[in-house]
Amino acid sequence: MRPSMGSVGDAYDNAMAESFFSTLECEPLARRRFRSQAEARMAVFSYIEAFYNPLRRHSALGYRSPIVYEQETGSKPSIETLLSQAP
Repeated sequence: MRPSMGSVGDAYDNAMAESFFSTLECEPLARRRFRSQAEARMAVFSYIEAFYNPLRRHSALGYRSPIVYEQETGSKPSIETLLSQAP
């Protein structure tokens, strides 16, 4: 993983990315050691595809999961929408 590349004071400071990586580090990766890079990749993939996208509710999406949001609106949210609603 790579940390956010945003700079301090930047209007697009990657708040959504920062929030995602913080969640990723705390929930599936904390206190866990992987035997290989492949095992770590599978853990991250499983977390994103089995929990984060289909189940986890996001405040920027009206407390809906990304998949539910896409089904209800018929489209993916624009980056401007996400950034305007970021904390």
